[in-house]
Amino acid sequence: MQSKYPIGILGATGMVGQRFIQLLENHPWFEITWLAASDRSSGKLYGEAAKWRLDTPLPERIARMTVAPAEPEGAPKIIFAAVDAAIAREMEPKFANAGCAVVSNSSAYRMAPNVPLVIPEINADHLHLIEEQPSRRESGGYMVTNPNCSTIGLVLALKPLEERFGIDQIFVTTMQAVSGAGYPGVPSMDILGNVIPYIGSEEEKMEAETLKLLGHLDGNHVTPLAARISAHCNRVAVEDGHTESVSIKLGNKLGRPVTHEDILAAWSDFMPLKLQHLPMAPEQPIEFAPQPDRPQPRLDRNRGRGMAVTVGRLRPCSLLDWKFTVLSHNTIRGAAGAAILNAELLASLGKLEPVAETATRA
Repeated sequence: MQSKYPIGILGATGMVGQRFIQLLENHPWFEITWLAASDRSSGKLYGEAAKWRLDTPLPERIARMTVAPAEPEGAPKIIFAAVDAAIAREMEPKFANAGCAVVSNSSAYRMAPNVPLVIPEINADHLHLIEEQPSRRESGGYMVTNPNCSTIGLVLALKPLEERFGIDQIFVTTMQAVSGAGYPGVPSMDILGNVIPYIGSEEEKMEAETLKLLGHLDGNHVTPLAARISAHCNRVAVEDGHTESVSIKLGNKLGRPVTHEDILAAWSDFMPLKLQHLPMAPEQPIEFAPQPDRPQPRLDRNRGRGMAVTVGRLRPCSLLDWKFTVLSHNTIRGAAGAAILNAELLASLGKLEPVAETATRA
């Protein structure tokens, strides 16, 4: 790529915004040229407006950038959005209508019929839905979303199994890290030595998003996967890394009982982005941990630079068919990294070309 795409980050001072900055430092395709946050941060240098909380230094160039107002005027045409759903519902369409490609981490529009909810390894063809958005025809702008942080790990583990064998039922219980709640997240007196068996709207998101992601594009809409799913979501005293206990009932695509070796082969063979050379894509998106006590957040969350999903403890389930454990890094694969990979896929498809050209052709 001869020159880098200029990009902006909306919600740049928050935890996901900071993760965007960390992951985009020295990115071969994208360069941060614009940062925006709340009114209280606008006009300040980023180094003053944000209390940096990641384990790598705040890049000096970013620290010296001035935080802009959260308005489309003066913003680049590619926006990574990391704002709360209530704010995103009003703000993201404003940027799309102004001709921006909005690559969002918010839940606000994930289930909108004409907004693609995408994991590149899973359902890249769903990106066609951007052509159904009025803003695409009028200004060239559009919105693309990535799933909930707990959904991404689950769906990556399920997709190769659904393709080869079919899936009829899914039962999942999550143990979700406190970083999934942003900063300051859950108060220490609530979470230390405790498990909180409720995360607002999380179970509903996980159930609906999983079926949409595993569904198929039918013309100009997505037909969800015809499976039943039940999710139990819990917050636990882990800093980063969502762990999920999964049981599934498989279909009959294979025509015979599915073996332990069949499932391992399906996970091992699953490398749909291998030839696309997207910088954020892990070489092996699903890694199997054979040890009886793995995966564990502390030991496995950074596999594939935080973009790989680790599965383990594969064994027969006496209630359904098979059960296993899934681990994913919730703020990398489950948030900022997922959005960056979506943008890389858009770039590879020519969807990040100058918006004016797109609008003129439309």
